[in-house]
Amino acid sequence: MNLYQLGKIPWKETQLIYHALALMEKEALCLVSPSSPYVCIGFHQDLEQEVDLEFCKENNIPIFRREVGGGAVFLDGNQLFFQLILKKDNSLVPRRIETFYKKFLQPAINVHNQIGIPAQYKPVNDLVVEMRKISGTGAGEIGECIVFVGNLILDFDYETMSRVLKIPDEKFRDKVKKTIEENLSTLKREAAARELTLDDEAGLNRRMAEEFEKLIGPFVPSVIDEPLNQKMQELDSQMMADKWLYMKGKKVSGRLVKVRSGLEVIHRMHKTVGGLIRADFVVNNGRFERLSISGDIFCYPHNTLDQLITSLEGHPIDQLVKILNEFYSEQNFEMPGVTFEDWMQVLKV
Repeated sequence: MNLYQLGKIPWKETQLIYHALALMEKEALCLVSPSSPYVCIGFHQDLEQEVDLEFCKENNIPIFRREVGGGAVFLDGNQLFFQLILKKDNSLVPRRIETFYKKFLQPAINVHNQIGIPAQYKPVNDLVVEMRKISGTGAGEIGECIVFVGNLILDFDYETMSRVLKIPDEKFRDKVKKTIEENLSTLKREAAARELTLDDEAGLNRRMAEEFEKLIGPFVPSVIDEPLNQKMQELDSQMMADKWLYMKGKKVSGRLVKVRSGLEVIHRMHKTVGGLIRADFVVNNGRFERLSISGDIFCYPHNTLDQLITSLEGHPIDQLVKILNEFYSEQNFEMPGVTFEDWMQVLKV
């Protein structure tokens, strides 16, 4: 199997290389990093819903739509990508998706552990350190191959990440940024907390190659040859075209930003007869957190809304109906023009 240990390369090439290899049915491991920042969106996403296009244009941040699922991410040279391309019929490929991720995340886990950072696998596809996500991963089928992509995060620009996302207002943006800062960590952050000395980028990539080799078998060091370069150029013209970038995705109600498996920041707005309801909240491992409610309904007594928030905060989202029923019953809760179904529209996940 070929090993493309290329270091920093032009940003587009970090995405085009694994797409091209998969379509050429060339099994390989790529270890690369972008020489300049960009935004990458998932295959099923709607660009205009997910990304602040005006901010990206003003700051010369290009955008790429990958043929792998997942969410919009800000990528730069502080992230070292690992990209594994395997044929679907390769005997190394498990059939169950969770088994697949657990198997092919092991090299990254081993590298973190080697340098003193206690990373662990968290289903379905997260790598965490004490519940802080420390690697973003995804997988998908491209042609006759399965592609597994992930990263070692040396450092992370939380501010720019919160700015490239299309966010309804600054209040929600602050909640998104704070949640990401608290729940997405980096090698430098974890190393500093443990007084560790990190390898340089070449050393970290060398460790990754060695760990993948233990799992997969010997690699042949390779460079981008003419056939691969031609395929990448062909894909460049297709994948940077507006038809591909602006492909319409599923329309979503409100805004949901997934920080890691089991942790999402959600914004909802719902128009009722009694006025507009706005809710911002975090769902952490199936429970409501940091719930705030505002809008036209603040013409109602604040303490009533405060009591509703208190009754939901920290409780399981799957108990929403039960909690609302109890609140209506025990508090003799009334809001003219705002029904039980309205609250379900705003808070149901």
